[in-house]
Amino acid sequence: MTASNRTGGPDDRAAGRAADMSARPQVRIEIAYHRRLPGGGADEIDYDAKILAISAAAEMAGMHPQTLRQYDRLGLVEPARTPGGGRRYSVRDVTRLREVQRLSQDEGVNLAGIKRIMDLEREVQAVRAEAGAAVEELARELQRARAQLAELQAMAGPFGRSTDIVLWRGEQR
Repeated sequence: MTASNRTGGPDDRAAGRAADMSARPQVRIEIAYHRRLPGGGADEIDYDAKILAISAAAEMAGMHPQTLRQYDRLGLVEPARTPGGGRRYSVRDVTRLREVQRLSQDEGVNLAGIKRIMDLEREVQAVRAEAGAAVEELARELQRARAQLAELQAMAGPFGRSTDIVLWRGEQR
């Protein structure tokens, strides 16, 4: 047996690479981009900061950079552009890319279907945000009405006149 066979020759390494390529890569990258909150509050992680170059975003998403360019052309992801025209992705974009990949590979959805799904998800989020704002406004209005009612009740005092009408009939003979 030759030295290359004992230590894992070129054929063994090629087979190992093929097995590694078929497995979905598990990449864990933590982004520590913070933004300061107004008023000197604590920092918070900004998941929408477009700070990742296409190569980093592709590696995090487990895709080829050319795939990211195609998804950009189709409108599945919207990276920011540098003055030189380079693409910059956010952590939220990478999450979206992983979801596109999952829908495509695991669920068998074509790219047009994925685009429609993502458009509908955006619409649902917009409707939820609008409904949440309406509920908050109604809660504030209810609070104002309750305060006004309490004020009117205080003005009437404990001996306020009753405005109830009581109908009474005497005994009939």
